[in-house]
Amino acid sequence: MEIRKGDMHILIVDDEESIRITFEMFLKREGYGNIYTAASLEEALALINETQFDLIISDIVLEGATGTELLKYIKQTGVKCPVVMVTGFPNLDSAAEAVRLGAFDYISKPVNKETLLRFVRQAMKHWCLEREKTKLQRENEKFRRYLEVIFGSVSDAIITVNRKMEIIQLNSTARKWIGKGGGDRVLHLDDLPGELGKACFQDAARAVEKSEMVKEHLVECYKEDGSPRIISLHAAPLQDSIEEFAGAVIVARDITYGPPESRKKRVSFHGFTGSSDLMQKVYDLIENVGRVDTAVLVTGESGTGKELAAAALHAESDRRERSLVKVDCAAMAEDILESELFGHAKGSFTGADRDRAGRLMQADRSTLFLDEIGDISPRMQLRLLRFLQEKTFTPVGRDTPRRVDVRIIAATNVDLKKKVEAGNFREDLYYRLKVVEIELPPLRQRRLDIPQLVHHFLTLFREQIGKNIVNVSDQAMKFLMNYRWPGNVRELRHVIERACVFADSSSLLTEHFPVEIVTAGEGSRDYPEIGAIDSKKMKEPPVQPARSFVSEEATIREALQATGGNKSKAAKLLGMDRSTLYRKMKRYQLPF
Repeated sequence: MEIRKGDMHILIVDDEESIRITFEMFLKREGYGNIYTAASLEEALALINETQFDLIISDIVLEGATGTELLKYIKQTGVKCPVVMVTGFPNLDSAAEAVRLGAFDYISKPVNKETLLRFVRQAMKHWCLEREKTKLQRENEKFRRYLEVIFGSVSDAIITVNRKMEIIQLNSTARKWIGKGGGDRVLHLDDLPGELGKACFQDAARAVEKSEMVKEHLVECYKEDGSPRIISLHAAPLQDSIEEFAGAVIVARDITYGPPESRKKRVSFHGFTGSSDLMQKVYDLIENVGRVDTAVLVTGESGTGKELAAAALHAESDRRERSLVKVDCAAMAEDILESELFGHAKGSFTGADRDRAGRLMQADRSTLFLDEIGDISPRMQLRLLRFLQEKTFTPVGRDTPRRVDVRIIAATNVDLKKKVEAGNFREDLYYRLKVVEIELPPLRQRRLDIPQLVHHFLTLFREQIGKNIVNVSDQAMKFLMNYRWPGNVRELRHVIERACVFADSSSLLTEHFPVEIVTAGEGSRDYPEIGAIDSKKMKEPPVQPARSFVSEEATIREALQATGGNKSKAAKLLGMDRSTLYRKMKRYQLPF
């Protein structure tokens, strides 16, 4: 933290006017600015109370007082700056007294220019180091508190131990699991009771002894009431800031699920729809992380609702009163994205006819959502990393950095870890963005949510289109349940919208859905990946083999009629390639 000479504030205290004038002249000629002088202790104290000084130079003998009284006042009031004492009678006792009271050093009279400037440089170098040290201490303390908030807010139990397997820290969940009998008296990991304690000790010992991560395994244990509990356990070695091995961290998650009637499930949450266990975890994670002002990386396949997740995180945060600011990183070239994010000054490039505030400035005290973050260029990765580190940025065409208070939520549908390994994405930026990761499950992994989603979209489009469509046939629902949905919830939404356009009755039938959904579900009767669905309770009318061809032909005819015979539009409406449409039209002998 270097202080420029011209910005420095220096106080000279001496009862001899000639010395004050001489010192002031020496310093100003050297480029030091803001020089103040005081002829007495009273004048000096008045100036110190009004101005924050970077350096004080004081005679040890003042008229009616001493420089040591000034040092005592500075020490008692907590004023922070180096003090250089000037004495005409140097001796060991006076030097020791000055240093004891906090003086940086002392100079013996007579003082020439070179001596004065040398001591000033040394004092200022020391002062800069002290200020940098204080800044780092504040940042470390802030980061420590920040980690404690995250540490305490997660629903998982987290335990950290040192190399001797002594417990360093427990979060609130871990303390709750240990019980009131444990609490602060648990000093050693081996003191944890039962199977869970045994498993934690074994995993942590392996992480400590072999410096390797112990991947997830399941532990059976029992709650205080005797009911069973299944714990997912992870352990990993801990390293400090200089990569010196320090111990291990254990993360335990309760994945026990009681009977459905014993759990209060949410069927919707900030625009999401679904009551599956996977979505309950997503809702809980968004709710917990939203309250903590930290960077979040939202991952998941295209169409799983990453933008919804970002909006939900923002809505759960203290920044909800200000608008969420969104940027689609994949939709812009590098130069445009740079200007869009950081803003630009008028004339900074061709077409920059006015100053423009970037999205970062717009998101001050709010949330910035960076969609498709995996597509940004290396240069933009570096600029974004610097912003995340320093919380400042410089608009294009300007020299002065700006500081903003912005929470970053990023999203991607690609595997950023693989891009890091391939050298296409910065590892330091990856970990800055991924303080917390929220992974949205694909629709094929939560098929139990499909009926809820179908009826949600049905209600939405029934009102938009103005048709009295109230339900979906059992057979059509079976086909929807069996389809793999590569486009996820977004694809399902489009399919329901299309079906509502084609429907001419109060129900959506098989013939109203694209042929690939019908044919994909016809041969399947075991509902792969559905999990808890009881196929015996599902109504499955027998499928007539010839019906799918009739439905497909009728669907194609309706699509051509709806688009006035425009084959490109019809193919898009049907969700198939134009060449596939031509082939099927030829098969059914439909007019070209």
